[in-house]
Amino acid sequence: MAQTGSEYDVVIVGAGVVGSALGATLGKQGRRVLVIERDLAEPDRIVGELLQPGGVQALQKLGLSDALEGIDAVDVDGYALFYYAESTSLQYSPDPTNEKLNLHGRSFHHGRFISNLRKAVIQAPNVTVLEATVNEIITSTDSSRVVGVRCTSKKTDLSEVYYGALTVIADGTFSKFRRDYISTPVQIKSHFVGIVLKDAVLPAPNYGHVILGDHSPILIYQIGTHETRLLLDVKGKLPSVGNGDLRNYLEKIGKSALPASVLPSFIEALDTDRLRSMPNSYLPPSTNEVAGVVLLGDAFNMRHPLTGGGMTVALNDVVLLSDLISPTRIPDLHDTGAVLSQLNEFFWKRKSLSTVINILAQALYSLFAADDSKLRRLKNGCFKYLQRGGLHSLEPIGLLSGIIPVPFVLVNHFFRVALFSIFLMFKDADVIAYPALFLESILVLWKAIIIFVPVLWNEWK
Repeated sequence: MAQTGSEYDVVIVGAGVVGSALGATLGKQGRRVLVIERDLAEPDRIVGELLQPGGVQALQKLGLSDALEGIDAVDVDGYALFYYAESTSLQYSPDPTNEKLNLHGRSFHHGRFISNLRKAVIQAPNVTVLEATVNEIITSTDSSRVVGVRCTSKKTDLSEVYYGALTVIADGTFSKFRRDYISTPVQIKSHFVGIVLKDAVLPAPNYGHVILGDHSPILIYQIGTHETRLLLDVKGKLPSVGNGDLRNYLEKIGKSALPASVLPSFIEALDTDRLRSMPNSYLPPSTNEVAGVVLLGDAFNMRHPLTGGGMTVALNDVVLLSDLISPTRIPDLHDTGAVLSQLNEFFWKRKSLSTVINILAQALYSLFAADDSKLRRLKNGCFKYLQRGGLHSLEPIGLLSGIIPVPFVLVNHFFRVALFSIFLMFKDADVIAYPALFLESILVLWKAIIIFVPVLWNEWK
């Protein structure tokens, strides 16, 4: 087929983390790529601000590490957990004598990171970046194969059609086209409300902070030299912003739960910063059955952002997919059978990492946002288990960071946490209470099963 200015090997809808990284990578492979983004201005959002070590490594594999430079990014060495009056730390790399184990995450202003990724894709060979709104995914008149997109240019306000051998839909959390290809509904059980603290004094600098207690989890992590992000999880319907209910709710929780060193900057931020929220969504992955199209990123697969694993999954998906559909494997992306075969392999190969991060995010949120006695038992057991150190913390933080993509290790630790939670129930109890605790232990174990198994099924079905 003769090529024109409107015909490409790959058309990518969205220039976020996935669209930009994939566009730059495929362009460097020699593919002719069109990346379409509705608004190329620097994004402003309250999530996607912490990249786990597994995501940092994926950026390195893609040759895009420079996207982390010049944006006042902060090294993240692990997590500090605060549970009532106790605390413990989980370090990514506990052995300073071994450089291979010196793992770091990075935290930053999301928009600055995206802007750097967009610079990379704009400068990549064989790539065209267009500021336009995609209105329609076009299918072939004689088959269901996707052949391109129809969009409205922001510059000319004209409707334009662009054809691609493969169309990648990467338009994010609020995907416009997801429901045309994925029937599974997005689950939303809570929202994160975010504010930025100025010059906050953190108990554990260079660590992400997770505050646990009689409330939904609170996350705190530095995103710049002078800025620290605080995210507070709110279950169900958000209190009203206009009448001050949300501010009063945050103040009440913050004053009772936050470390004393953080309180001054928190109170100041409540009065000066804009309160913003984002839904915490879960969407398990689905197989692709339509020729000529693939969904990626949050349009395809989401998990609760509690563990900060979204970008790590997304960037590793780019590493895997760009290899599977590289010109050395598929010279012509019009070869529908070969592409679908590779997309099926992509779906199953990605599961080792995505299953670990997705299940961990959903399961930990269920524990940390405990709203019944059984979950509170598990939350207490989880904290005490991690507090023991050694492999009790090293392997779980390796799972969370995307460095240990082994589902069996996750299953092993999750149910060891459940059994340890039951052990703690009996440890300091009087013998006379054992019969009641035995029944309670069965219910606790059952609660662990119904948290874990349905998410595992969703990930692997």
